This record gives sequence, structure tokens and C-alpha cells, in this order.
Amino acid sequence: MRRPLLWWLLVIVWIALDLATKALASSSLTYATPVEVLPFFNLTLLHNTGAAFSFLADHPGWQRWLFAAIAVGATIALTVWMTRLKRDEKVLGACLALIIGGALGNLYDRLVHGYVVDFLSFHAAGWYYPAFNVADIGITVGAIGLIWESIFGERRRARRG
Repeated sequence: MRRPLLWWLLVIVWIALDLATKALASSSLTYATPVEVLPFFNLTLLHNTGAAFSFLADHPGWQRWLFAAIAVGATIALTVWMTRLKRDEKVLGACLALIIGGALGNLYDRLVHGYVVDFLSFHAAGWYYPAFNVADIGITVGAIGLIWESIFGERRRARRG
């Protein structure tokens, strides 16, 4: 049981980092007004009522509860998975913790504000990647890590024997 508690510490740290950066962006930036940081990167405060890439954002509000339910369900499922990890599955534990932290950070926004606060905006040659936040980084890095572990982790564990 000690290992899942360690992973929950990472979850809490990720949520705190996410919420702190969203609060800072919300208090420092003017809505939808880009602040250039680098020629390809802006800080732009946006409110997303949908999912990734503003999927379903134009609907009247039911999607808020759908995405909240998905976040709760995913958190429960990933927590159960995390409690069953073996001692040597450290990368997998960190990936699950990042996904849970990101899901809970965005869940907080949905429940409290009715939208997710996004503020990181990358662009090049007139093309803009959808704005995102620290929670989204955790979910993305965690998902990439899960894919990586599914491809290479089993081979590594088999070699150790």
C-alpha cells in the first residue's frame, strides 16, 4: 500500500501545479488577448467548455457533466490499476499519476467554473495549436508513457527475468 501513496503524492503535486498556473493565468491575462512570450508561443487565456480541441464546446452544457463523469470514472479505474502495480513498475506508476492529476485538475475547473482554463498557445506560420494547460500536459505525457511502457516495458521486464 505504500507505493500507491507515493504515486498519490505526485497526483497532488500535479493538481497543485495545474491549479496554481491556471489561477495565475486567470488573474494576470486578459481573456482571449495573446501575450507573446516567444515568436511561436503565446500566453492566451481561454475558457474551454468542451474536451480536447474544444470537442463539443458549442453544446448547451450537458457535456460538462459527461466529461466530469468520464474524469471520475477514469480516476477510479486508474487508481485501481495503480494499487496493483509491482514494485518495478515505476514509470507506469508515474504515468498513471500524471493522467489522474491532469484529469482531476480539469475536473475541478469543470465543476467550479463550468469550463476548463487554458492558456498555453503554440503557433507557426498562421497555424495555431489549440490552447492547453498543465493538466493537459500531464494527461498527454502520461498517455505517451503508457504507450511507451506497453511497447517496451514488457520486454525490459522479461530480460530482467
